[in-house]
Amino acid sequence: MARSPSGDSMVDRVVRVLEAFDPDTPVLTVSALAARAGLPLSTTSRLVDQLVGHGLLGRDSARRVRIGVRMWELASRASPTLGLRSAAMPFLEDLHAVVGHHVQLGVLEQREVLFVERLSAPGAVINLTQIAGRLPLHASSGGLILLAHAPSDLQEAVLAGPLRGYTDRTITDARTLRRTLAQVRTQGFVHCPGHIHPDAAGVAVPVRDRSDAVVAALAVVVPNDDRALGTVPLLRAMARGIQASIGPIEWN
Repeated sequence: MARSPSGDSMVDRVVRVLEAFDPDTPVLTVSALAARAGLPLSTTSRLVDQLVGHGLLGRDSARRVRIGVRMWELASRASPTLGLRSAAMPFLEDLHAVVGHHVQLGVLEQREVLFVERLSAPGAVINLTQIAGRLPLHASSGGLILLAHAPSDLQEAVLAGPLRGYTDRTITDARTLRRTLAQVRTQGFVHCPGHIHPDAAGVAVPVRDRSDAVVAALAVVVPNDDRALGTVPLLRAMARGIQASIGPIEWN
């Protein structure tokens, strides 16, 4: 495979270009894309032209670059979460109808929670998560559920830090985090008042497959008040419904 003078292969450079986009920066100029990818402008421009030709990237009327529809099509077709999302959606919709704020489904992806679905509404409490967005495992309710049931080596890696703080309520101490993970496993839910934003509380429960393995976290983000914990019974009921509906999931 052809390599650049820096030793990167063509695939390496394409991946760096694609990974330069994130939920907060879905559109970039070619120069900004080159800077984020750490590639020369001429190399980036050439790769963008080729990827646009294949529909993997697209350009808007100002010649800015974005992820192409063809990339979305391929990613959706290959996603191992497709069956999970299909099974979960009716229950997410029912949960959202009752809660009226944010409902989200997250899966473990390396040291982060990846949000594969989210339902919201106008006027809902502030929420920093987005579909295809990520948060550190220690910081959010869904992340804590997934971390509590993750392999021990991953838990120890996260506990070793650093643990980023979003507010003064975010867990940033390893001892507190270890104790919280034990509580999550014991009580079967987690309540995170003000961990990401002072005005919002996250409440989450595990979603299990038919073999009883935890495959996702089902969470709500609601106002940070004394009613947040009241969502736990409903979350548990919806998680059981997803478990009964879920088929085999093939994770990478």
